[in-house]
Amino acid sequence: MSESVSGCHRPRTAVSEAEVEALVRGIAFKTGPPRLLGVELEWLVHELRDPRLPVTTGRLDAVYAALRSVPLKSALTVEPGGQLELSSPPAGSLTDVVDTVSADLAAVRAVLREDGLALVGLGHEPWHLPQRFLRQPRYDAMEACLDRAGPAGRRMMRATASVQVCVDAGHAEPGPLGQVRRWWLAHQLGPVLVAAFANSPLAGRRPTGWRSTRQLCWTEIGPGRAGGPALDTDPAGAWARHVLDAPVMCVRRDTGPWEVPDGLSFRDWTRARSPRPPTAEDLDYHLTTLFPPVRPRGHLELRMIDAQRGEDGWIVPLAVTAALFDDPEASETAYRAVKRLAERTGGRPAPHNPLWRDAARLGLTDPELREAAAGCFAAALGALPRLGADARVTAAVTAYLERYVARGRCPADDLLDEYGKDSGS
Repeated sequence: MSESVSGCHRPRTAVSEAEVEALVRGIAFKTGPPRLLGVELEWLVHELRDPRLPVTTGRLDAVYAALRSVPLKSALTVEPGGQLELSSPPAGSLTDVVDTVSADLAAVRAVLREDGLALVGLGHEPWHLPQRFLRQPRYDAMEACLDRAGPAGRRMMRATASVQVCVDAGHAEPGPLGQVRRWWLAHQLGPVLVAAFANSPLAGRRPTGWRSTRQLCWTEIGPGRAGGPALDTDPAGAWARHVLDAPVMCVRRDTGPWEVPDGLSFRDWTRARSPRPPTAEDLDYHLTTLFPPVRPRGHLELRMIDAQRGEDGWIVPLAVTAALFDDPEASETAYRAVKRLAERTGGRPAPHNPLWRDAARLGLTDPELREAAAGCFAAALGALPRLGADARVTAAVTAYLERYVARGRCPADDLLDEYGKDSGS
């Protein structure tokens, strides 16, 4: 959501449909042995004295101004509703990521605490819909575009937070660490991660009927904006076709409001060359307006995990995902564990299929998802020592397995229990 536009500086000349496909193929997947790992953590910001009170834009302005002077190794950005995001630099080991982000979080929390604010790990704001904090042409255009599909877009922009794990795309050759296998695994493991880490059952102070209301928001935005491509043996080609067929969110202008076309795909834009011919920079920007659950950006960005409670709750999904992707033995076990779930997708792309919806609604009360999660967590625990994880990380994953996965529960169930006690039901 908050990423800046990146890419090479190119002459602002029009690109053809064929050039777009070639560019996407070239930048979306970088093949090679898995070496690097990263995490992007989004957080809600709440009042320490009463988390149900909205935080004013003035308070947020002040604290974010103070944070700009704090030396951090992670990139700090702000989401449209005032959520804070820390994005780690790519690291060579799980330990490096955990150490770097833990230190940065401690520094950020200290600044917020001085102003009576706190970072809160929940997938969806449970109390109210925050006001728009960022007033920029990008977010004005995004809001106008997403409003056409209903209110889910505003909730996604302002009220959601996640743990996004970034892993390398993998080898060009086949096998557990091959690109085709990792692309497939990301989409089939995705529902297991949704269910195991679901942490957003409340909105507007009431249960929504979904363990992951955050994932529901993304689904309701629609397949063109927040869906993935059909899976096949050519991930780069499938993604390139999806990018071309996806709707253009906006046509940027140097002055004045950006144009928000209705129903114009990037493929149509390259053919019609109107309202102006699209450029390589427009393609770079278009890629940042697509939010599939697995987004290829040279590496694979797994975007389906709710933000987690506690200061260190984010470590568990990071560690489990890293182990299942980067340890060959654990990756093979995970592949077998989720393969039997694949037929429940009905062959439809993620997340707009029955398996993903069941994961978001039911969590680990779904018996098949619970069984797959148990197998994946056990495999991850076995792999963590081989990845050099320390006792802190292994203990956190063990505790999570025992508290939630082994019992067919997720953090959303704790929140629902708390809600029942508070409401006297």
